Amino acid sequence: MPNKTIYVSDDDLPVFQRAQELVGGNLSSTVVSALRKLIESEEGRAAGFDEVVLRVGRDGVRQVRFQGVLLGEWRDMTDKRTLHQQVYRSRKGKFVLATHTAKWKDYPSDDLGDLKDWKNWRRLLGIGEQATDWGDYEYEILDDLKDLKDRIPDNLYRKVEEVTAHPRIEDLDI
Repeated sequence: MPNKTIYVSDDDLPVFQRAQELVGGNLSSTVVSALRKLIESEEGRAAGFDEVVLRVGRDGVRQVRFQGVLLGEWRDMTDKRTLHQQVYRSRKGKFVLATHTAKWKDYPSDDLGDLKDWKNWRRLLGIGEQATDWGDYEYEILDDLKDLKDRIPDNLYRKVEEVTAHPRIEDLDI
């Protein structure tokens, strides 16, 4: 088996020593594992995929992470609830449907704040950085676009179908 020599600066030596402590001595396999993760991440980024972090569970207290691209999203609001759905394509070609449902009756009314302040309205409606932190956050992993058909509104499905059939950006050689 061929050997490769890695030169480590004195400043970086503690990083290597700590990694070796954490894995129990086999630094070579640790370096290879880290390089594989780096290559996978960078190849995904070069192919247009980003790291996606989704909130999961009641009030979104847990998270899941994957590499994907947002294909489309939908918001709907009624007098009983708000609904926000996002559809992603994962790096491995699966579809991920993220759904956030928040019932108005469950809104923490003691946390409403001053309704004259637009930031409180943004939080209330789940818009931007003031996103809602209440309700149910769920996700589904689907193998095929057709599996989305009955799970999302028709106009969101048509959008996702169009985006998957054609590239989002077409480079013109003109």
